[in-house]
Parts: sequence; structure tokens; C-alpha cells
Amino acid sequence: MNPTHPEPAGQSTLVAPGVLLVDTHYVRPQLAAAWIVRGGKSAAVVETGAASSVPRILAALAAAGIAREEVSHVVVTHVHLDHAGGAGTLMQALPRARLVVHPRGARHLVDPAKLVAGSIAVYGEARFRALYGELVPVPAERVIEAGDGFSLDLGARPLRFLDAPGHARHHFVVLDEASRGFFTGDTFGLSYRECDAGGRPFLFPTTTPVQLDPPALHASIDRMLAERPERMYLTHFGVLEGEIGRAAEALHRSLGEHVRRARAVPPGGDRHAALRASLGEQLLAELAAHGAPLSRAQALELFATDLDLNAQGLLVWLDTPPARA
Repeated sequence: MNPTHPEPAGQSTLVAPGVLLVDTHYVRPQLAAAWIVRGGKSAAVVETGAASSVPRILAALAAAGIAREEVSHVVVTHVHLDHAGGAGTLMQALPRARLVVHPRGARHLVDPAKLVAGSIAVYGEARFRALYGELVPVPAERVIEAGDGFSLDLGARPLRFLDAPGHARHHFVVLDEASRGFFTGDTFGLSYRECDAGGRPFLFPTTTPVQLDPPALHASIDRMLAERPERMYLTHFGVLEGEIGRAAEALHRSLGEHVRRARAVPPGGDRHAALRASLGEQLLAELAAHGAPLSRAQALELFATDLDLNAQGLLVWLDTPPARA
């Protein structure tokens, strides 16, 4: 498998015919991507990053010779704010575009109040404001709710939407038929380029709160594989090509180990700290087995936020039986 390495931060990269990767610079370079998909009649932007990412997306459109009026759709795989926080701001700049979002998430982008409150509960107010600022609501009349099987055509370029619960219940994945590639959101995990070894990507699950459902996530991964994709467009971060099945097997194993470690945490005490430490040891062991060129300190720093959020999500799942039905 050969991950595609993007150009220096802030520039767009052609990663497949008609597909551009844009580094949104969310938190740091090469953490979160947005995508521009060009069809015969129009273009779409997939993922928006935070509001601070919008100028980069607009600059990439201009550099590609795509007028703002040519963008017909903005697509967000789910409404977690590293994927959709900039949706309202971007829509203001794209006069003809309509926002495509999961039916369970649409209302939260029309009225972001609950989304803001939930995110503050996870990050804390100061960190939330630093990351996301103020969320701009999207007018309801510009929103398309995309259920399972929904499709749109950019002009001889169909995009097909599959419901993909597991990471969140408001998550879909998008198959670009032309490139045989999935825009995976968080369903196919994290693959930071710093962890590549010998041209091979490293995959790690993302199990953030509050709607995690590991059995559903396993099923969503398998549903994508059933389409025999040739590429995976990961928001975090880049393009994976070739040996997709092998990558999925590794992700399944790692997710299973997450669940095993979560169930092994004893009750009482600081369960979050205990689980976070356990997940850190899992991460280090898997990176070592992969041959990733990172020291222990570098790896724990790179995944610091992910380990915090993964532990939170697993504990919420364990403590909320209906989420496991």
C-alpha cells in the first residue's frame, strides 16, 4: 500500500483524477484534509475543517481554476467539528452550493447550539473557542439530508452515500465511482504520515465520544470493503491505495484491542487515566511492530489528543448500554 504524500502545507495536491487534497491546517499540518472533487458540470468540497480552514479551501479552488459559483455541493461526512465546523462559513462564500449531511446531523448545522454545548463538554470552553470560534448556522433551505443510498452527480461523476454508523450515528461515507475511492471521514481510522514505514501506512482507530458503537464500526468497515475500493480518502490524513483489505484487517484488530483494554479497566479510581495509559501502550506496541520511525515521546505527543478522546469515547460506550444494542 502506498499512501499519497501531499505537497507542503497549505497547497492542494492532485491525488487521483479530478480529486484534490487540501491540507486544512487544523491544529497542525497533515492532521486534517478537505477534498475538492471535480465533475463535468460542477465541483464539490468534501469536509470543511474548522472555520479557520475555509480560506485555504477557497484558495485551493481558485488555484485549480474552479470559480466559487461552480461548486454545487459541500459534503460533510459527519458533524464533528474537525470535519464540519467550517460548513457555515464556507457556504457563505459559495453562493450556489448546497450542504449535504447525514439526516441525524443536519439539524445541528442549521442550529449549532447543541453541537457547541456538546463539544464544549468534551474539550472545555477555552479549547473549544481556540479551535472553532463561533459556528455559523447553515440556512435550512440550503441543506440536503443524505440517507443511505443517496447519490448526486457532478456531471459524469456520481457520488454514492452509504450510512456508516460506529464512529457516530450521524456518519456516512461517500464513494466516488470515478476513482473507486471512499471519502471515509473517521470510519477508516487515523493514518498520520509521520508513522509511515517503508511506504506502508499505519492505521489506528478513532473512538471519540459520544456515539461510539464498536460493533457497528466493524460492520461499516466491512461494508466499504464489499464495494472493492481502490482508494481510501482519509480525513486524518491522506490517500491510501492498494492492499485496502490488509489495512482493514489491521484496523479491525486494533479496534478489537481497544475494546478489550476498555473492558479490562477496573472500576473505581481514575478510569480515564488508566484506560488512556493502556491505549498508549497499545499504540506504542503497534507502532513498534509496524516499524514506525518515531520515538516513544514523539508517538505519545503525536497521538496525545486522540488517546484522550479514544479513552473518553470507550468509557461512554461501556457506561451507556443502549449504545451497544
